[in-house]
Amino acid sequence: MLHGPVVRRRKLGEELRSLRHTAGLTSREAARLLGWHQSKVSRIETGASGVKPFDVARLLDAYAVRDSRLRSLLEVLAGSAGGGGAGWWHAYRELIPPQYRDFISLESQACTVRTLETSVVPGLLQTAGYARAVTSASLGGLSEDRLDSLVEVRLTRQRVLRTDPPLRFAAVLDEAVLHREVGGPEVMRDQVRHLARVSQLPHVCLQLLPFSVGGYVGLTGPFVIFSFPNISDLDVVVLDHLTRSLHLERKEDLDAYSSAFRALQAHALSPERSLDLITEIARS
Repeated sequence: MLHGPVVRRRKLGEELRSLRHTAGLTSREAARLLGWHQSKVSRIETGASGVKPFDVARLLDAYAVRDSRLRSLLEVLAGSAGGGGAGWWHAYRELIPPQYRDFISLESQACTVRTLETSVVPGLLQTAGYARAVTSASLGGLSEDRLDSLVEVRLTRQRVLRTDPPLRFAAVLDEAVLHREVGGPEVMRDQVRHLARVSQLPHVCLQLLPFSVGGYVGLTGPFVIFSFPNISDLDVVVLDHLTRSLHLERKEDLDAYSSAFRALQAHALSPERSLDLITEIARS
């Protein structure tokens, strides 16, 4: 269980080492091509130090990597691993804590996100009114300007659902999420109607766990599984706690949470029946 940038650095280093081996180069030969000390290549590959996206691009040139999507992923990954970078969220670095920035960077790079939510609507599916009510309740005492900015961050995150190709998003929600009146009846009515609309997008799969299910795996808390294009072993599970987030990247952890999510989907209502229930709740 490691902090986001540490996980990212180690995963990035492992992938760069694999690409170097594929290119048939030793670390000494790679360093000589770039005019570096061999120790710099070693530190990058072990995750002991961060690496700038520009240097990742130079390494990929040396290894003759032409796959544009893989190159883009690894260069952006370098930014989230402590090597700099200019994701849109960096403009809010004075406003949002490092762990939230790490979460957003993972979300922006992922091709698939799977999440279980037991208490609130997932951030990618929130309306402005709901996001404002959740943020205000969870971070009391905020000034109006700060609250406005945090809601803006939440809504800007949702761009990943409108990119080409869009993020594939699968969410399992406890039915309790739709009955908790966050922000009051009007805010909840708008939020539930929004869920009904967004659940019909081809790249969004929304399922509800009705009260009738009783106990289920996941009652102990929500989780998010991020999956990435081209490199399956970059996948990571994020668990949010009150004071910190935990990032799980061991294969055993990933397998366990992936299995748990499949079980949740099997016990949940189908997407079609979930939409029916969402629509019913919206009307009531």
